Amino acid sequence: MPIEDPGDLDRVDVAVIGAGLGGTAAASMLARAGYRVALIDSHTVFPQEFRAEKLGGAHWALFERLGLDGAARPALTAIGSIDIHRPGARPVRRVADEYGFVYSDLVNALRAGLPPDTAVRVGRVEALDTGPERQSVSLADGRRIEARLVVIATGLGDSVRRKAGIGRVMTGPGHSLSLGFFLDRRAAAYPFESLAWYGRGPADRTAYLTLFPVNGAMRANLFVYRETGEEWTRAFRREPARELAALLPGLEAACGGLGIEGRVQIRPIDLTISEKYRRDGVVLVGDAFCTTCPAPGVGVRRVLTDVERLCRVHLPGWLVTPGMGADKIAAFYDDPVKRASDAAAIRASQFSRAMAVEPGAVWAARRLRNGWARRAASLFGRRIADAVPDDVPTMMGSQ
Repeated sequence: MPIEDPGDLDRVDVAVIGAGLGGTAAASMLARAGYRVALIDSHTVFPQEFRAEKLGGAHWALFERLGLDGAARPALTAIGSIDIHRPGARPVRRVADEYGFVYSDLVNALRAGLPPDTAVRVGRVEALDTGPERQSVSLADGRRIEARLVVIATGLGDSVRRKAGIGRVMTGPGHSLSLGFFLDRRAAAYPFESLAWYGRGPADRTAYLTLFPVNGAMRANLFVYRETGEEWTRAFRREPARELAALLPGLEAACGGLGIEGRVQIRPIDLTISEKYRRDGVVLVGDAFCTTCPAPGVGVRRVLTDVERLCRVHLPGWLVTPGMGADKIAAFYDDPVKRASDAAAIRASQFSRAMAVEPGAVWAARRLRNGWARRAASLFGRRIADAVPDDVPTMMGSQ
């Protein structure tokens, strides 16, 4: 882990604000490429935060491609199989290529793996002055970082974006709730390695529950289309095991008993996108640019796609030419790969909710079609299932 330098002024190529997954990944890639990088965050150690907790194989391939796999691997628990329970169908056990993790542990592992010449600066951003040539980040304790480019990777936080004059538009307020909790037995005590259990229909307002091992414990993520203030949510806080058993009949028997240990974490999800973001000297990545629902399992891929396109495709060319104006930075926002990644994540978020809760004939037909496709796949292989249109997202609990 790079050591904090008490100097009052840093001059770097890139200042990254926000040392979560996206910001730390960007700082790591840029520092390894030989750029002078400052990584700024208000916490010396990333705190416990309920965010992504499971990766699929495609996500892990991105970690490998970006050179983050060595630092990340110690924080992950490998998952080799998953039991899938869907209404009206026999449970099926499939080979899985997934990983469970605690988000803060993963971020702190990536921080520990930063190149030693990365300037890690712990402090609160007090002011941000940007322009077409140089940028200045002032911290609350008086330290200052000057850079050619500022990368804002502050996730759901609004403070730094507002200091840059960038707003946020709600496109899907109250879209969903994500609930996280631990079961009361060690992971090895359950008759499965991991599990995905889907809701019965629109009345349940449930996408699915996923159970998976993390550091020997059994972690649960439940994705529902409800609001924090409604009675169901209050009841789940009070009696989570009872409410979970009522929501997903058969789950208790499949688990050999159902108990929940510790508190239930509940994270409300709003779909948002930034506005007035085409500005001199500053660029947004990941959730700082737009937020999507974790249920379809596309969030980590979207964040790391942003990081890869910025750090490998665009930024090297920006730094060898004069200036850092909005017209130059627009190339990142207009990048077809980034745009496709964002659009796919937004579409999957909307589609997953509609598939779970919409009562109309069109969505009932789509649910029937998807059920047929899954049965065809199990009987005849992937060729028949592949005939299903591409608007059906993979929902396996990877985030």
